[in-house]
Amino acid sequence: MLSHLHIRNFAIVDQLNLDFNTGLSVLTGETGTGKSILIDALGLVLGDRADSDMVRHGSARAEICATFELGDATQAANWLQTHELDDEHNRDECQLRRTITREGRSKAYINGRPTTLQMLRELGEQLVDIHGQHEHQSLVKRDEQRRLLDHFADHKTLISEVAATFRQWQKLSHELTTLNEAARSRDQQMALLRHQAEELQALNLTTRGLQKLEDEHKRLVNAEQLINTYQEALTTLDADDHAIAPKLHHVTAQLEPLVESDQQLAAVVAMINDATIQISEATDELRRQLDSLDLDPQRLSEVDQRLSDIHDAARRHRVRPDELPDHYQLLCDELASLDNADATIEQLEKAIEAKTVQYQKLASQLHNRRCAAASKLSQRVSDNMQRLGMPGGEFEVTITPHEGGKFTTHGTEKIEFRVKTNPSQNAKLLGKIASGGELSRISLAIQEITSQQGGTPTLIFDEVDVGIGGRVAEIVGQKLRDLGRSRQVLCVTHLPQVAAQGHHHLEVKKALSDQHVETQVRSLNGDERNEEIARMLGGIDITAQTRAHADEMINKAQQRP
Repeated sequence: MLSHLHIRNFAIVDQLNLDFNTGLSVLTGETGTGKSILIDALGLVLGDRADSDMVRHGSARAEICATFELGDATQAANWLQTHELDDEHNRDECQLRRTITREGRSKAYINGRPTTLQMLRELGEQLVDIHGQHEHQSLVKRDEQRRLLDHFADHKTLISEVAATFRQWQKLSHELTTLNEAARSRDQQMALLRHQAEELQALNLTTRGLQKLEDEHKRLVNAEQLINTYQEALTTLDADDHAIAPKLHHVTAQLEPLVESDQQLAAVVAMINDATIQISEATDELRRQLDSLDLDPQRLSEVDQRLSDIHDAARRHRVRPDELPDHYQLLCDELASLDNADATIEQLEKAIEAKTVQYQKLASQLHNRRCAAASKLSQRVSDNMQRLGMPGGEFEVTITPHEGGKFTTHGTEKIEFRVKTNPSQNAKLLGKIASGGELSRISLAIQEITSQQGGTPTLIFDEVDVGIGGRVAEIVGQKLRDLGRSRQVLCVTHLPQVAAQGHHHLEVKKALSDQHVETQVRSLNGDERNEEIARMLGGIDITAQTRAHADEMINKAQQRP
């Protein structure tokens, strides 16, 4: 529920802080005091379009901040967690904030984090529903009408089953469409894939084989230089008396007889012997390497051509040369998939047929339950309309099959709310009703009936009393109070019969401050509330009788829960 509203530099509001409670809160005041400004401010913080004219004259920026308690808004709390916008330190609360600059730029925040206007609107629709002559209302939307009917029918499990089956059917249908589209050009595609695969198969290439081929190419290209260098190294190591190996043998022969005279020479002689052995082994290995080298222009040409073929194939297939083996396997897998396409298509068609039967069965059950619930809801809302000053008015929930029996996640039909406000009219779509007051009262009639089924935790009714008075006005007030038992309700009203029914009473006034007109709001209690109800009853001259009448109305209302 809405717990606090902060408004700064908005329209004719300098700064305003309001705390809200559960139950029915009524907002009253003279015409033009700014009651609708509070609703406009709430609409903005819930995602309505902004305008630079909304910024208070002389100010650079307007700011609206609304705090909500989430105890009765499970859907909104889940949405916050899903989008990682919940307050980790206090998941029981949520804060929405909106700023508007004099230049018309707007920023939105959820729990202090910048967000898009669309996300603000998505969350706002789960927290507050404004009914009346305002843009931010959900009752005229088909999705909300369907949701209200389904909540009234109380078949959540069936709806979930229909949605899950539809998603499975949709996934299978998409797979079949993809395969069928591929099948149209399958022969041509298979011919191309087969040619590409045969080309790569002819290369007989592996990642390791490519590396060996590149190493061989390097050796062949540098063979002459390698031979000359190896021969020169062998000459230096062991080719004549001046080479390293014979000299080491000579040094060893000189030192070994002296070891008996000086034992410290033993370690030196051992190291020279190790060096001699290492040089001998290196010389042998170098000879073997030299023997394996051969100036072979023909082999070099063959390796050159093979590497050229590999790189050309890599360019054609738009992969690196070392990726060709994996690409070849991918082509083979695609060929196998196309070869098995007929069998796969047949399996998919059977699966879709079975899923279609399952979906139609569930959708038929949903249709029957909706029809039964629609009849009951239509009658109950129509009865409510008679008591709300709309004699002869009728409410009708229509259920119409989608064109062509189209499957959707919500079933095979569309739900629409239609009304006629007098017997001479034809039923029209709820959103086409001309009078905002009539729409508000119809909204009230529906909300009262469906309130026990859950839904938006905070409801706001603006000018719900337009065009009514007397007994009907009292009934409207009673219904608003009754609705406040399960939901938080805010109502802007001009009628004392409605205002007297409030659990809480807020008075909106205009005041002159520093040569500027300001809107101020204060909570009324006791005698203050009696005086405001008396003003609404009696106008300019408030008599003792008027005050007594106001006191009677309030006391009578308080006898209701």
